[in-house]
Amino acid sequence: MQDLKNIAIDALFTIKSTNTLNELENIRLEYLGKKGVITELLKKLKDLSVAERPKFGAEINQIKMEIQNALEEKKNFLENKKIAESISRDKIDVTLPGRDLNFGSLHPVSSACKRIENIFTSFGFQIASGPEIEDTYHNFTALNFPQHHPARAMQDTFYLDADHILRTHMSPVQIRYMQKHKPPMRIISPGRVYRNDFDVTHTPMFHQMEGLLVDENVSFANLKDLLINFLNAFFNKKLKVQMRPSYFPFTEPSAEIDIGCFLCDGADKECRICGGSGWLEVLGCGMVHPNVLRECQIDSEQYNGLAFGLGIDRLAMLYYGITDLRTLFENDVRFLQQF
Repeated sequence: MQDLKNIAIDALFTIKSTNTLNELENIRLEYLGKKGVITELLKKLKDLSVAERPKFGAEINQIKMEIQNALEEKKNFLENKKIAESISRDKIDVTLPGRDLNFGSLHPVSSACKRIENIFTSFGFQIASGPEIEDTYHNFTALNFPQHHPARAMQDTFYLDADHILRTHMSPVQIRYMQKHKPPMRIISPGRVYRNDFDVTHTPMFHQMEGLLVDENVSFANLKDLLINFLNAFFNKKLKVQMRPSYFPFTEPSAEIDIGCFLCDGADKECRICGGSGWLEVLGCGMVHPNVLRECQIDSEQYNGLAFGLGIDRLAMLYYGITDLRTLFENDVRFLQQF
């Protein structure tokens, strides 16, 4: 009986002294586990006489209950203590000033593209799109490129196989649209294009937007008026504009449009933007070649078309005063945060 009392005293003292749940579990196993002290005592009841068993059995069960209650009480205490410490450690002081949130912004190319789209949609144009992996028929042949044209060469074009390429311009979208729709039509087609070129002013992937208008009695004067109005609206000022004769296989006649230099107006022979010429090239344009209209089953005797193409990246650089094309693609947060 004295041994039982000593076991109970030792167990309760050890339970009271422990400070962790792991230690408490070890104490439980030591006394109440399959090979624990109390379990072993219960196994020895069979060795006692019939008269002694009830007395000692009751005493052992009483001690077992005391140990179990002490374990449960201590476990609840330690768990509550752990929760309180966690709450204290992780609590938020609502009186502290709020943390700053970092907000992103549209990339300057995305902003310029959206600005261009808004202007042309206000002119009645719709937005059309097409695949970036294009076949040579839509990218070259249907656009009146002869077989020997240098634009088809491997050194300029990313070929995937003999008949499929990464599109080199947005004009294939115009071909696909004209083959599925009847005049009159007004569309613009913004998107990524790819050419095998990389230096300070060129990248292998860049952004273009091309436009197409097909209707009766469309003239070069309509083309000039449309593009001058667009440029004035995009730069939000009245610009000096000049048109120079040029050549594109899919337009005839063709022209390139320049605007007066913002920085020097031709007065600085070492101007970093215009090189002293006083002019900045911004887009190419022309009247749709009759061969292109006929390829799309449009009567070139009844309908005329005008087309134009511009580099979105270049217009973004001019609009935001960016001097190096590569900064548009380096994803430097310090640069992007300016916009």
